[in-house]
Amino acid sequence: MSETARGQRGGRRGQAGQGDDPARPLRHNGTVSAEEHLPAPFLKKKSREWTQETDVYDDGTITFFWRAHTLTVLAALICVLVYVTLLEETPNNSEYNTKRGLAFVVIVFLAFAVTYTPDGPFKRPHPSIWRLVLCLSVVYELGLIFVLFQTVDDARQLMKYLDESLGEPLPEQSYGGNCLLWDPGHPQGPLHNLWEKCDIFVPAHFLGWYAKALILRNVWITNVISVMFEFLEYTLEHQLPNFNECWWDHWIMDVLICNGLGIWCGMKTVEYLKMKPYHWRGLWHIPTYRGKMRRMVAQFTPYNWTSFDWKPTLSLKRWLAVLGIIAMWLIAELNTFYLKSILWIPPPNWINWARLAMYVPASAVAFRETFQFLDDPTCKKFGQQAWILAAIVITELLIVMKFDLNLLLLPFPEHIWQCWVAAFVGIASWTVWRFFIRRNQKPESGDWSKLAQK
Repeated sequence: MSETARGQRGGRRGQAGQGDDPARPLRHNGTVSAEEHLPAPFLKKKSREWTQETDVYDDGTITFFWRAHTLTVLAALICVLVYVTLLEETPNNSEYNTKRGLAFVVIVFLAFAVTYTPDGPFKRPHPSIWRLVLCLSVVYELGLIFVLFQTVDDARQLMKYLDESLGEPLPEQSYGGNCLLWDPGHPQGPLHNLWEKCDIFVPAHFLGWYAKALILRNVWITNVISVMFEFLEYTLEHQLPNFNECWWDHWIMDVLICNGLGIWCGMKTVEYLKMKPYHWRGLWHIPTYRGKMRRMVAQFTPYNWTSFDWKPTLSLKRWLAVLGIIAMWLIAELNTFYLKSILWIPPPNWINWARLAMYVPASAVAFRETFQFLDDPTCKKFGQQAWILAAIVITELLIVMKFDLNLLLLPFPEHIWQCWVAAFVGIASWTVWRFFIRRNQKPESGDWSKLAQK
């Protein structure tokens, strides 16, 4: 249950910006690229942070579970295929055989890819789990590409191959009917509207924003995304009826209670993981059974921790990157609702939960890679998980645009588009002032020295 030394898996190293957390990026002839107008001392300081040893002790015990097992995987895969080919009779059912054949295509791809894909930045509970997340992301993206080349009717019927209950239009549902928070004359009680909103989505909202806080590790960005999504629901409620909610559902139930409490708990967890000492011993080096059990449970905790100090106003590159992160996150959130509506997938269906189960760990890796790509001057390559996740978000958006462009082109109310125009003009004006006008005012050397010491 312990980790091997860095690069143990057959001597293979991950790509630049990947390895242990925090990763050791590959050096490029010892050079450090300048990030816009940032001074060399600050860049050298950031480079040292990503290459120096961290406060993590690991005895490097090599166990069976931390070896590559390439031949074992190959032998097991061949045995399964031999059994299916020689010992099993193929049924005369074309649909069943097609589903089974496609399933084995995916299984063989995952077996090869998980065995040979380079490690990502995370190694707990085991690097192969994070390689599996990456490979499942690739499979999902390939499925999205296939759906993109279908018609909307064929895509809806295609969903029936995954779940026979699908392929039927969904009833429109609105949550903004009676918005009285206190209704004393109602037979179910004065707070009946509030209790009707307390369904499974309340703990789902809390857990979702708890996970988002752990992924982004920044209280300001998570709160901006939380508030911005509520504004998007106001903006798009004329397109999707389930965006039509009561004001207290937006700002009290969502932003303050579910989202806010989830973000607060998530940031408290981030603070704990930041201060926690990381001292790892091999399972067989621990003498007591209690110690062994604690070590087995600790295997499902982070190997070490990297704090995310995004510094969005430090440079134009970082500012645009943070804006892009917020925009991509909001698009991914909106894709969930539009795909359900267009492909006729009801919210409780297992497909939605499977997509969410893929998105959460993939996002954790993707934003870890994205942060290093922005923060480490020696990191030259965009992370593999970040690359495929960005492709997934864009492909989902393209499916929505292709299948129901008329829905997206429904005219916005006048006050809505005026507010958004004013917001974009404000952001663009501040960007020009901060990074082009104010940039000409050279900071004193002491200011950069203080920044480099932080």
